[in-house]
Amino acid sequence: MKPIEEFYPLLTAGNRKVVVTMHQKPDGDAMGSALGLYHFLVRLGHSVDVVSPTNWAGFLNWMPGVDKLIDFESQREKGRKAVAAADWIFCLDFNTLHRTKHLEKPLEEATGIRILIDHHQEPQEQAFAYGISDTTKSSTCEMVYDLITGAGQAGLLDLNIATCLYTGVMTDTGSFRFPSTTASVHRMVANLKDLGLQHTPIHDHIYDNFLENRLRFIGHALLNRMDVLYEYNTAVMCIPRADLLRFDIKTGDTEGLVNYLLTIEGIKLGAIVIDRDEERKWSFRSKGSFDVNTFARLHFEGGGHHNAAGGRSSASLEDTRRHFYEVIKQYEQQLQ
Repeated sequence: MKPIEEFYPLLTAGNRKVVVTMHQKPDGDAMGSALGLYHFLVRLGHSVDVVSPTNWAGFLNWMPGVDKLIDFESQREKGRKAVAAADWIFCLDFNTLHRTKHLEKPLEEATGIRILIDHHQEPQEQAFAYGISDTTKSSTCEMVYDLITGAGQAGLLDLNIATCLYTGVMTDTGSFRFPSTTASVHRMVANLKDLGLQHTPIHDHIYDNFLENRLRFIGHALLNRMDVLYEYNTAVMCIPRADLLRFDIKTGDTEGLVNYLLTIEGIKLGAIVIDRDEERKWSFRSKGSFDVNTFARLHFEGGGHHNAAGGRSSASLEDTRRHFYEVIKQYEQQLQ
């Protein structure tokens, strides 16, 4: 994988057919970086399609350009044609092709140049011709901002790009409270504000835009599905599929639920597993030195960041829960 800087001259060396894609079930950073890059490439004169491997949370539907997205799950032929025809394929906020679910095979078979922009650990470097993988960055949106400014194209930043990039930085930094919120993040936001960015409506769209049933679901989960293992400074929550059906939970409604667990005094590891159709999905969050990226990779076929990671299991909800309770015993000393 060649450094992303070597790709910069190609951005202005003639118009290209481009696909921008992200991981399945895109969050604010995946969607924000993809749409921010989309608006930038369009301003450069390229023909651009944004292909999402799956659907996305309804609270992202306000974002500028979201109406242009191709949902690969429901528009497979259109998505396949776009990927097959692309000269460039930008892969954002994931670093292994299997994170794109059913889009993985079309990406592998595509003849276009794949470019990686991501901040997770252990990238599949051989899958990309150019790229950057920087785990010190707050978000992929910050990295897209760096690409635009690093390529000498800061003059093309506009309100659409600013809105998209701010969304991802805000969500991936926990509204600027996580340690990844560096001085460069604040300088970026200051520059976006100078462009006229209105940040309050973005917060409203992301955090104050849910239905009553989600709040009732959260209350039910905290009351009935949470265990606190004080001997391991750990809190865990197991959500059966029946709860999702009872409260009519949609994509995005469970986002952020795991963070509630870390608000308990003394808790250093929060874990939640949700019984999805085809598999059980884990989310892990930690405080301090406990590395959930390694934990997820070793035990739950996952990975991510030092303090935030995901995983999966093909076992039943009860079996993967039992596995977690056995595994956590190995980490008693690390969690003190």
